[in-house]
Amino acid sequence: MAALADNPWYGAVPLLAAAAGVTDRVRLGTLIASPNFRHPVPFAKELVTLDQLTGGRLELGVGVGTEGLDARVLGEPPLPRAERTDRFAEWLSLLDTLLRQPVTTVHGERYSAVEAASVPGCVQQPRVPFTVAAAGPRALRLAARYGSGWVTYGPFGADVPAEEWLTAVAEQSARLTETLAEEGREASALRRVVLAGLEFTWPYESAERYRDTLGRLTEAGIDEIAIHWPRPDDGRGVPAAALPMVLEVHGR
Repeated sequence: MAALADNPWYGAVPLLAAAAGVTDRVRLGTLIASPNFRHPVPFAKELVTLDQLTGGRLELGVGVGTEGLDARVLGEPPLPRAERTDRFAEWLSLLDTLLRQPVTTVHGERYSAVEAASVPGCVQQPRVPFTVAAAGPRALRLAARYGSGWVTYGPFGADVPAEEWLTAVAEQSARLTETLAEEGREASALRRVVLAGLEFTWPYESAERYRDTLGRLTEAGIDEIAIHWPRPDDGRGVPAAALPMVLEVHGR
């Protein structure tokens, strides 16, 4: 994210490894990892390692990737949305294969693997669960095909009105249900997660407003809401003053 480029932003894999060493119950994972600078072969090895370190508590959130800074960090020009989705489909398919079987050889258009070993394999079988970020038709198809969960941030942008955002999330959830049916899966097959934006403030205006937001999301079929812990460097995320209210609503 351009807004966070000059602020603390640590590497996901070593940070998750550190968290694995000081926790024993909470599930850990990414939200989200993308193909922008991750090749499936080394990433699969890292995921197997993390799943072993956590004792099977790893959740993998994945998505197409943006056109932001992380898309340009290796010196390659950003791809149009359609090409990023093509790349994601191949990336996700190979990652799925690598995590399911002990040795993989695949020659793809963008990614290849030659006798890539995944030993000892994932603790969780048949592999680490994927939570797939998706909004458009093709990405929703990938979520329905590969996902144990689905995550959306709704229509992107801090200035999207609350009603428009809630309506869009409900429409996305309905399209996911239709896509799951086309893939021969039940509507309940995926855990549905909404990621509230870093710059969102309206859900936290009061406990009543926050409970109403949760109720509207539940009506749309959403199972979980993911929110950003207050960031001390730039004030983004849940407003610090609202955090006690949020924790109380969730019974924490």
